[in-house]
Amino acid sequence: MSHDVSFLDDLDVDGETSTSSGTLESHAADWGTPDGEGVAPDAVVYPESTGDVSRVLAAASDRGVPVTPYAAGTGLEGNAVPVDAGVSLDLSRMDAVRDVRPGDFQMDVEPGVMGSAVDDRAGEDGLWFPPLPSSGDISTIGGMIATDAGGMGTVKYGEVSDWLVRLEVVLADGTIVETGTRAVKSSAGYNLTELVVGSEGTLGVVTEATLELDGRPRQVRGGRAVFETLDDAAAAVTDAVQSGVDVAKLELVDETSARMANAYTGTDLPDAPTVFVEFHADHGVDEEVRYCREVFDAHDPLRFEIAEDGDGMDELWQARRDLAFAIRSYDPDLTPLHPGDVTVPISEYGTIVRYAKRLAAEHDVVVPCFGHAGDGNVHYSVLVDATDADAVERGERVYKQIVEKAIDLGGTSTGEHGVGRGKRQYLERERGPGAVDAMRRVKRALDPDGILNPGKILPED
Repeated sequence: MSHDVSFLDDLDVDGETSTSSGTLESHAADWGTPDGEGVAPDAVVYPESTGDVSRVLAAASDRGVPVTPYAAGTGLEGNAVPVDAGVSLDLSRMDAVRDVRPGDFQMDVEPGVMGSAVDDRAGEDGLWFPPLPSSGDISTIGGMIATDAGGMGTVKYGEVSDWLVRLEVVLADGTIVETGTRAVKSSAGYNLTELVVGSEGTLGVVTEATLELDGRPRQVRGGRAVFETLDDAAAAVTDAVQSGVDVAKLELVDETSARMANAYTGTDLPDAPTVFVEFHADHGVDEEVRYCREVFDAHDPLRFEIAEDGDGMDELWQARRDLAFAIRSYDPDLTPLHPGDVTVPISEYGTIVRYAKRLAAEHDVVVPCFGHAGDGNVHYSVLVDATDADAVERGERVYKQIVEKAIDLGGTSTGEHGVGRGKRQYLERERGPGAVDAMRRVKRALDPDGILNPGKILPED
């Protein structure tokens, strides 16, 4: 459906509005949107200030016109697709670092700033933003807040939400609110920050965030352990976490993913399950490496390698960082159906990985498994011949069964990509009808006309 967006011409905003066909088409989809399933908005607005956002939302709310926040477009669940058309609110020009307070380990940023820019600016004061996801070079802080993103360091440092102390948010009617203070803790009132984080722009639009920073670790070691079987690798991951190994990154790559990484990146990973590790400390890091080696030795690794310098570690990690691209380009005859990112309790990590690989074999589809193993997160894709209807049907079944199995194991359908359009049908199974009804009540209270990013998160009522 289309909407009359002529009211945008009369708004007193500093930003730009575009209705050109090229601009509309570029905002119709994100990375996770299958071909042909994008929806073009009626207009794209590029606000340059919180006041611009407020005026656009107030005017759109008065007219019942949907508004969908957008930035880098790197979401994987259709989070930024304007499914009911209306206005695509592109926040990429609000990309300033407004203030850095090294003495408080804090930084105020606008939502369109890239994660890499945050780390670069923090680095000028010897600081960094620990929860930055592996996609930080191509994704914005606003997008990370929208999905409560995590990354390779989640096992040690937690998610983005653990490093936020305050947000400036514009509600559906244009009201501007602050959800916290610059104090590191507060018991005053409802925790609105946690409510907004992960809401994917359905409750409000974030226009500023106060991030917590940390001192960069003085000692860093990284490497990889190669195992004969995937069961051995998964068991080593579980044992390391349960044994309290102080690891900063703990990533699993199965043999299928290793082949894909080698083909794309030109690396020479062994065609075997591999666990990537990294350790951060200010002192005693080598003792932690030795402890990890002892734990891994109980699971018969073929080898355990530690790089002694930064360049060596970069080479070890490059294959892992490139995997999302490697999967897409591996075989021109195979198409990845959906990007999976289930997460389970660490005790069930081996169970979900074995289940995914067993389904792949039973249904004759390719399912590479990799991900942030230290927090129980499995990324996977189901690759099929898109021209073979039977193969597509089998692949869809496999994808769905993995998600449902993760939920049945006490886990979640989405560890960090968000619900978006793609995971709505699993929300009630995961959270229960009572919780979903409570979410609907919150949505109606803050957005009574339903204009903010409709068609996302909540299943059809």
